[in-house]
Amino acid sequence: MFGFKKKKKGEEPQPVVAHDGTGDAAPPVDDNKKFWHALFPIVACGAGLFSDGYVNNVIGSVSPIFKQIYGDEWNNSNAKHFVNDIAFAGTVVGMLIFGYTSDHWSRTGSLLVSTLILIIFTALAAASYWHGETIGMFNILTAWRFFVGIGIGGEYPAGSVACAESTGEMKSGTRNAWFILFTNSMIDWGFVFGAFVPYVVAAACNNNRLETMWRAPLGIGVVFPLVLFLLRLKLKEPEEFSRESMKNTKTPYWLVLKYYGFRLFIISVVWFLYDFSAYAFSLYASPILGSIYGDTAPFTTVFGWNTVIMLFYIPGTMLGAPVSDRLGPRWTLILGVTLQSIVGFIMAGCYAKLAQPSVVGAFAVVYGLFLSFGELGPGNNIGLLASKTCATGVRGQYYGIAAAVGKIGAFVGTYVFPYIQAAGGDDLTKQNQYPFYVSSSLCLLSAALVYFFVPEIGQDTIAKEDAKFRAHLESRGWDVRQLGLKKGESADTLENNVTPIAVGKDQTFASKEAISR
Repeated sequence: MFGFKKKKKGEEPQPVVAHDGTGDAAPPVDDNKKFWHALFPIVACGAGLFSDGYVNNVIGSVSPIFKQIYGDEWNNSNAKHFVNDIAFAGTVVGMLIFGYTSDHWSRTGSLLVSTLILIIFTALAAASYWHGETIGMFNILTAWRFFVGIGIGGEYPAGSVACAESTGEMKSGTRNAWFILFTNSMIDWGFVFGAFVPYVVAAACNNNRLETMWRAPLGIGVVFPLVLFLLRLKLKEPEEFSRESMKNTKTPYWLVLKYYGFRLFIISVVWFLYDFSAYAFSLYASPILGSIYGDTAPFTTVFGWNTVIMLFYIPGTMLGAPVSDRLGPRWTLILGVTLQSIVGFIMAGCYAKLAQPSVVGAFAVVYGLFLSFGELGPGNNIGLLASKTCATGVRGQYYGIAAAVGKIGAFVGTYVFPYIQAAGGDDLTKQNQYPFYVSSSLCLLSAALVYFFVPEIGQDTIAKEDAKFRAHLESRGWDVRQLGLKKGESADTLENNVTPIAVGKDQTFASKEAISR
């Protein structure tokens, strides 16, 4: 399904014989080695988003501990309102900065810098301290989490974009799935571990030693990016970036905006709507469960059920990955948000019966299905659409802007979520029904936007989009020979070294050297 080929029974492996132009046979090609060689940059570039899911969810998981340890100091502090979502603000900053550097400097260099930032400030957040003062400690924790967000932000435009470009080396018919498995699926596994690690730590501490119960899970967030940093030291720039980048020339932003502006707006709005619900619900899963069990429930009970709920992200993203190759990202997204809206309306209508300790299992299943369909649809496919609906030369900035708008949606969602709940007054059932009504309605809006305004995405969309964009630039008088130039080269040196490429009805130009590559 993902690029492996079955050998027929009794069939012996046949050597692949090629010729080098002199008549001599080339050595056999090792398909297995080629597969792993092609897979490595996909893993190394995309898997860093695990940290996004883990770091953002773990703080929501452990935040109820702050209330129990610090009481009124926590309840009356600004940190109570900002420590959960300040990382989103940092992430927006990181997406915009690294979106630019990934286009105009280096995909791999941007990744390494963002990973270092993530490692350093995640460690500092876990060790937050301010001269023994509780309020000072809250403030410094909030500050460190802002910088953690900047590190996470770099993973999106640099990592996801490089991952998308690297999937072109994989077997056609599996490329969307590989992208999803090492981007959104990594975020979802991060969500799961962000719920599970606090449960393990709480169980190890026997629900005592509360300070350890929140510091240790935060500190464990250092491990994964540290391992990933070592892998990324071996990364090279994606081949597509080497051919089509604008790193050595001035980007014609007005031409880019005219060509991609409306498409970017739609992708950004859909991402905003998805993150508005997804991150708010993940951060508030523990409080929702706490409202079912009450304040006296052991943390292991709340964390345990929170982990069960987070696990429902996994079938949505893992099973949905090959669906995006079969149906295409556009139709899979529409299918996912439509199913999610149906479950959300059912959840809202039946909340009074589901929100009981005696049927918490049924609550977890229905709530989990709501999350799972979200991953099948926009969770898996909005990043895929953002990375494949524009040309390589501006892909980092395009993706960074769309993802930044999505994270603004996450920030707005976590900020607005309590107000949506407060609209229910003193009725706890209405407080938790209203967010499902709102989210389900937004799902239907997302489906409509994608249906009417988002183009189809195929297996070779990146290459075709680059060719179409070249044709667009050339038709406006922009010298396309400036794309992908190596250091020290200029367009003048390539004047006699261009050849036309036909793509459908469009025709554009590329250097002979690029074609040979």
